[in-house]
Amino acid sequence: MCGIAALLSFEERLSPESIGGATRQLTHRGPDGSGQWVSHDHRVALGHTRLSIIDLATGAQPIANEDERLHIVVNGEFYDFETIRKDLEASGHRFRTRSDSEVALHLYEDLQADCLKRLRGEFAFIIWDEGNGELFAARDRFGIKPLFYFQDGSQLCLASEAKALFAAGVPANWDHESAFQNLFLSVNQDRSLFKGIRQVPPGHYLVANSRSVRVHRYWDADYPRSSRTDTQRSEADWIEQIRFQLAGAIRIRLRADVPVGCYLSGGVDSSAVLGMASAALPGKVAAFTVAFEGREFDESASAERTAARAGADFHRVALANQAFADLFSDAVWHGEMVHYNAHGVARYALSRAVQAAGYKVVLAGEGADELFAGYDFSSAALAASGRNGFAVWPRMLARMLRSKSPHERQISAVSPKLGNVCKLLDFPPALLRGLAEKLTLLKSLLSAEFVQAFPRRDPYGEFMAQFDRPATMSGREPVKQVLYLWMKSLFVNYVLAADRLDMAHAVEVRLPFLDHELFELTRTIPASLLAKGTIRKGLLRDAARPFITDEVYRGLKQPFFAPPSTLQVQNPMYQLIQDVLRSESLSDVPFFDRKSVAALLDRIPVMTESERTSMDPLLFMMTSMCVLQKRYGL
Repeated sequence: MCGIAALLSFEERLSPESIGGATRQLTHRGPDGSGQWVSHDHRVALGHTRLSIIDLATGAQPIANEDERLHIVVNGEFYDFETIRKDLEASGHRFRTRSDSEVALHLYEDLQADCLKRLRGEFAFIIWDEGNGELFAARDRFGIKPLFYFQDGSQLCLASEAKALFAAGVPANWDHESAFQNLFLSVNQDRSLFKGIRQVPPGHYLVANSRSVRVHRYWDADYPRSSRTDTQRSEADWIEQIRFQLAGAIRIRLRADVPVGCYLSGGVDSSAVLGMASAALPGKVAAFTVAFEGREFDESASAERTAARAGADFHRVALANQAFADLFSDAVWHGEMVHYNAHGVARYALSRAVQAAGYKVVLAGEGADELFAGYDFSSAALAASGRNGFAVWPRMLARMLRSKSPHERQISAVSPKLGNVCKLLDFPPALLRGLAEKLTLLKSLLSAEFVQAFPRRDPYGEFMAQFDRPATMSGREPVKQVLYLWMKSLFVNYVLAADRLDMAHAVEVRLPFLDHELFELTRTIPASLLAKGTIRKGLLRDAARPFITDEVYRGLKQPFFAPPSTLQVQNPMYQLIQDVLRSESLSDVPFFDRKSVAALLDRIPVMTESERTSMDPLLFMMTSMCVLQKRYGL
């Protein structure tokens, strides 16, 4: 895991300080070394900061091929690279290092963009191809590793984090369109919060030369049509195959020249990873768990029992309420994203503790909910998918023909598209009521100028319009459609953005559930099996059962959430929120009406406990935008 940057000038010679500034800004991602390469005509520059994990002695970057017509910088890991290397050496390639990164360089030399078909892992990389006069940049299939870029008429800049682009001279401004999307949780996968800065989307590569900058897709989460799901395989066969494939995905992610640990919560996802990792490695695996104040959100006791079952070395990372306030600003700055809860701060603190314990690599459980439909928001779609393919569609058509409920009409007033989705999937009344209230409240907090800039705009309709629905969603089971949309929105721009919180402390997090070969298996599981029983992710639980405690096997899903800040007025995080949102900082953010926000803050003390808890995401969102405004000088 590292930090990478590249500059390509279409007109003038590059200043050496530009790539130097970008590279230095990424030092936290790679504190073990740095390197730069500038072309002879000073039109191309590559920068790299290194976190040494594989090939500790000779893996410095940028790396050149044999005739030095190709140069590469890589962030991430390529698994089973030894096999690829043997094949390349057999065909005549000569390697300068023993690192996994170099295999991408020589694969590209032979296959160009088709090299991506051979690569398995979590990665972003940039290659300058002198022979073709082109820059080639690619991102892994799920978007685990970030890759931002900025383009204007004179240059193209790429980097692992937006802050490195600012250090290279890109101006820092809000992207109002992206802010509009973020406010309504309908974020395009190729956007950032910053004007002119986009992301290479997951499963895409970018090709740039003096004539154009083009982005191409090489992979997609291609769910099969309902009639083509694998209905012949028995439940026992599914469980056996899931266990086999997951164990393999975990085993290859244990390859490192440094010790590997695990993030651990009280749930089945991370518990399965720890259990299988412990079974695959000699000795004890280190397991790191956040412990919160208060029992309701603290899973550390269950996690400790899981660690004991796996024979792991358990590390409890105690996080007092004061720590959330102390670390919030730094976590927001590193994350470069809107925060909706304090669990981003918890992740930031957890990676800091991992670094302090001397670890650079951990495995984690993200991705299991995407593979096995574990989220609350997918429940209605999972139920709608039914047990017999699309036999449920007549009932869904009947729902569309009925009159909308009052809450559905409230939702439709903000987004007709979202209102239709709620009606189609028959969202339960409590979910509809909460969603309607939040959308109505959010709209009331926006400044008149911001609202006027987006007249009659449907954020969810615009989000949906970007997809080729016949090719990607039509004919798929409803739950697969919902998961597809989730993976194209907040999953990549919020859940996976935790990379920047982990790499703030130079901790590489590997995600075995987001192994594309495992996904190719699970995408064909019929929804009837995903929905079986009353406990979610039953197939995964059964697959992992030999490696987890009975407590975890039978336990209910609990998302990784930090304690709400609004329940106690003396809570330091609540006090910070009040201070920030009542200060001039809010006035500097061009999206909110200060008087309306103050009125909401005044009402919180008289709200019920559930009402106050439900305010947390909205308050954190506004506070994090204030921090971004100040820390980045937007």
